[in-house]
Amino acid sequence: MGLNALFRKKKVEDILNQVDNDEHGHSLGRHLTVRDLAAFGIAAIIGAGIFSTIGKASADGGPAVIFLFLFTALACGFAAFAYAEFASMVPVSGSAYTYSYVAFGEIIAWIIGWALIMEYAIGNITVAISWSDYFTGLLESGGLHLPQWIQMDYLTASNGFADATALMQGGKAFENLDAGLQDAYTAWTTAPTLGSFHFVADLPALLIIIIITALVYRGMKESRNASNLMVVVKLCIILLVIAVGVFYVDTANWDPFAPNGASGVLKGVSAVFFAYIGFDAISTTAEECKNPQRDLPRGMMWAIIICTVLYVIIALVLTGMVRYNELNVGDPLAFVFEKLDLRWMSGIIAVSAVVAMASVLLVFQMGQPRIWMSMSRDGLLPKKFSKVHPRFKTPSYATIVTGFVVAVPALFLNLTMVTDLCSIGTLFAFVLVCAGVLVLQNRKDVPRGKFRTPYVNAKFIMPVLLIAGLVFSFTYNKEATWAFLNNDKQINTPATIVTSLTKEQADEVYNSLLARDVANGTQDLEQILGTYEHDDEAYKRLVDELPVAENVKYESGFDLFKHKIPMYIFLIALVLLAIWAFRKNLSLIPLLGLICCLYMMAELSVWNWIYFTAWLLIGLSIYFGFSRRNSKLNRVKV
Repeated sequence: MGLNALFRKKKVEDILNQVDNDEHGHSLGRHLTVRDLAAFGIAAIIGAGIFSTIGKASADGGPAVIFLFLFTALACGFAAFAYAEFASMVPVSGSAYTYSYVAFGEIIAWIIGWALIMEYAIGNITVAISWSDYFTGLLESGGLHLPQWIQMDYLTASNGFADATALMQGGKAFENLDAGLQDAYTAWTTAPTLGSFHFVADLPALLIIIIITALVYRGMKESRNASNLMVVVKLCIILLVIAVGVFYVDTANWDPFAPNGASGVLKGVSAVFFAYIGFDAISTTAEECKNPQRDLPRGMMWAIIICTVLYVIIALVLTGMVRYNELNVGDPLAFVFEKLDLRWMSGIIAVSAVVAMASVLLVFQMGQPRIWMSMSRDGLLPKKFSKVHPRFKTPSYATIVTGFVVAVPALFLNLTMVTDLCSIGTLFAFVLVCAGVLVLQNRKDVPRGKFRTPYVNAKFIMPVLLIAGLVFSFTYNKEATWAFLNNDKQINTPATIVTSLTKEQADEVYNSLLARDVANGTQDLEQILGTYEHDDEAYKRLVDELPVAENVKYESGFDLFKHKIPMYIFLIALVLLAIWAFRKNLSLIPLLGLICCLYMMAELSVWNWIYFTAWLLIGLSIYFGFSRRNSKLNRVKV
């Protein structure tokens, strides 16, 4: 196969004809209106983000986290314009996969389809784990206590046990450990063992996946009705939280507004972006819309606007009710009301969170089978994946496989890892959809839908914005810019230092602190070092004199540089995009969407890029081993 064949494209007319004239009964039932689509978007967006990850993001960024919500909403809004234009042009299931087949060709379509499999599968795993946390908390509040080893994933228990052991070696008492570390330690030490293997698995997560998969298998009408009901419930609860919480807001808690500066706000990129990824799942239901060309764009925009307003208000209420640094908990909404002794509200929130996260899982679990169905129609996956149930009119086989793909990893995977992987897979899809609109903007041979992204010429705007960014970086943000370019070493946090020490090293460090009269009457090394952390100079002097290796005190050299590689990729891409915009008169809105999504990818850890690259390489091996030969475009090759 020649290189050109890898980039063979599908025509829009052929895609539409394939769906209309499918001789194998692969057509789906059309039931959805714009209200249903907006409800699906709200169902997907308002879930783990507002009931879970908003706490960690607020703890890192303070009240200023609202700017991250606004920025992320803006980025998703730009991407939504691109999605809406494609959905209007190609109103079939497949989302970004189908759009990339039209714009870039088969190999890129396969890559994005494979990335979308990661987005939906990993997203479902994340939500299932969060649902399990709230569900088990709800059971405990009712007096039913499940063993820790059946309500926690294997990685969290294993890593938590290691960290808890290291901290206790550093002098911290078990009862002074974070609640999460205590639970992980307990899960690991009480779990049944087989040799050296500890059986730790999140069984409630498995339960909810089985229930939701069965519902999605039954049909779109049932899924739609369940989703609409759950959306009404959680919107009522969120409005109740706002209505009650606003009377307990203390504006003194908003000072300082951005306690950790821009870097603190941006630490929450992965968590906040994860809260928004549901809107693109709407595009996978295009074949089940009554009027997709009109309703899909409207449904996407309404979902993003409504959810952004709610997120910003909730963030302000939460950070006004308690200090931002107390919000690093798994259930922030319930936590703040319990802290203010409003336990009746905590109970209501816990129940609503269980409902809300189930609705997110429902939407995500609908999305993935429809991606697989589209890839199967094109011959890139086995035929069984495009099988539609004759009675329920759903992609039945793909739905069952999705259940297994999500259920098994949910038993064992870590929440933070899967959140970041889901975010990078989704951002990659957004980047390609925005780039696809730019590639097709001047092509006359592509039929257009009823919706077009408003055109603003970026020819001069993009280079000007790039120059303005450089001026800002080397004037107002000069110190941080040069530190980035020079790869200046960075001091490690107390937790990082302490968990890197052996028992002998911890004793030696404690004795040195005791000799300098800074032990403050405690043997807890993390607490001693943390006392000085807010005074940069004092903390640096203290760490410099610790009797441990330099690499324990500081991160430097390639160990530090490797985390900057994603940002360097973004900066190089920025220059290339400015040149492309100048030469081709690119449209500004999809270009800004592409840039915003690339930037958020750059803020993710280099390890996420490595894991994502490994996932893509696995996908490419499947493509060259099976999909390339079985592609329907390969069969019609002249």
